[in-house]
Amino acid sequence: MSPPVIDIQGITKAFGDREVLKGIDLAIAEHQAVALIGASGSGKSTLLRCIDLLVDIDDGDILLDGEVITDPSVSPVAVRRKLGFVFQAYNLFPHLNVLDNVTLGLRKGTGMSAAEAEESALKMLARFGLEGREKESSSNLSGGQQQRVAIARAFAARPRAMLLDEVTSALDPELVGEVLRAVRDLKDEGVTMLIATHEMSFAREVADTVGFLHEGRLVEVGPPEQVLEDPQDPNTQRFLRRLLEARRV
Repeated sequence: MSPPVIDIQGITKAFGDREVLKGIDLAIAEHQAVALIGASGSGKSTLLRCIDLLVDIDDGDILLDGEVITDPSVSPVAVRRKLGFVFQAYNLFPHLNVLDNVTLGLRKGTGMSAAEAEESALKMLARFGLEGREKESSSNLSGGQQQRVAIARAFAARPRAMLLDEVTSALDPELVGEVLRAVRDLKDEGVTMLIATHEMSFAREVADTVGFLHEGRLVEVGPPEQVLEDPQDPNTQRFLRRLLEARRV
């Protein structure tokens, strides 16, 4: 049996005296989509950043295809070439047009020629509904369009897994749907994904597994219908009840 694509083993992380992650264990299998839910400050974004080696862990191990990537001897750049990270705030280069935002990583990260990178980027942009926008300045796009460019950029290099960090949180409500459709397309293709989200309906629809983080601990993990509709942990029950009361579920 092949190892999980991503295997998180006993991860801890503190910022000063504040413990953010308290012994997280989570395995993400090939073609699996796992959604992380929880209140702001529960550790969702920090966990994704630890996997991408943007944040150093204090203890534990993270494995990618069975290989420990959190050892100090491992090159973070080499790891990031295997992972596609999509941030909350797009993180596009405002001085570059749409096409150049996508081709830059392909040329620098994978060694593609300029022609190969452009061909791949054009196909990816068309796939995410951005055909004809290639030469526009990224700063002229709507938030939903910018986030779709960010997803296209992350997926263009065919990463081993995608890490999606609250990709709709910075969007106006009317733009959320177009980004969620792009993520559904990745799911339909069988892309391995770890998704931090506050969209419960999206987690229910797209995820194979949902994990609830509470104060730095992964207190409940299971199929969406179990975690979201019949939670067993009191903290999960309380969180979902508050969302329901706020008409957010």
